[in-house]
Amino acid sequence: LWDYYSANPVEIPQIWNGGIGIPGAVAGGALGIVLYARSKGLHPARWMDIFAPSLLMGQVIGRLGNFVNQELYGPPTSLCGTDFPPCLPWGVQIAAENRAGTPWDAVTYPVESTTFVPLFAYEMALNLVGMLVILFVMRRWGPRLFAGDAALMYVIWYGLVRTALETYRVNNWEILGIPTAMWVGVIGALLAGAWLWYRHRRDWGSPMIRPAGDPEPRHSADARGEARPEASPG
Repeated sequence: LWDYYSANPVEIPQIWNGGIGIPGAVAGGALGIVLYARSKGLHPARWMDIFAPSLLMGQVIGRLGNFVNQELYGPPTSLCGTDFPPCLPWGVQIAAENRAGTPWDAVTYPVESTTFVPLFAYEMALNLVGMLVILFVMRRWGPRLFAGDAALMYVIWYGLVRTALETYRVNNWEILGIPTAMWVGVIGALLAGAWLWYRHRRDWGSPMIRPAGDPEPRHSADARGEARPEASPG
């Protein structure tokens, strides 16, 4: 990756020629939210929280396109447990013309008798679970969360999912022999996890979005030593 683009730097911004990945799209989207929110006097982290679960749902829908186009699949299921990590004993057939760039030609691995690991299906399922987990946490512990917590949970969840699935992919861009997506996933998950832990340990941050007029979360006022207003009689 570095060798190619260091020799062809003019191609770096040419996103119309491909090379668009989810981590880069998420980073660009986050930057767009920050710039727009700041220009409107809004809290960027709160808007990121709104988009976090819906982004996972969008990725679930997007992976349906990989199924239709026969993309984002792993190795033949017969290689799981030997050349690749173990996998579930079911897969999908991939047409010969959709195997370009892989070592699995239709002669050695006949179309009729070879099934491939459906990574797109795994990611769909895991992203759906991630969305439900984040929504559950927001609903169950919403008053104790800070603005940006849901976005951090997204980074942790998807970083771990992408890292796990990357072990089944071939011909990936690599840095120091490790897939670039794995670097991004691990580093992102670690940084987001550390930030999430630290901010709750220190008890700082801006409360998540609440309807206008809602009282401040109990722990936020108590942490600052402020007296909570008593309810008026009647």
